[in-house]
Amino acid sequence: MPNDPHSFGLYKAAYSVNETLAMLSIGRTQLYSLVKSGELPVVKLGKKTLFYASDLAVLLTKLRGGPAS
Repeated sequence: MPNDPHSFGLYKAAYSVNETLAMLSIGRTQLYSLVKSGELPVVKLGKKTLFYASDLAVLLTKLRGGPAS
């Protein structure tokens, strides 16, 4: 399964901003650029901003050049 979060080593359901930054090795500006462009959906839980592992897997699949369905 190309978008399986486990294939990318993602074992939690969702990741915080700081976890996502570290995982993708990008800066906060680039992360929020991905959010603003719609490439990476964001979930708010109160004041906490989270990224679903499944959405991260889709993004990583796109970056790798695979099908992102």
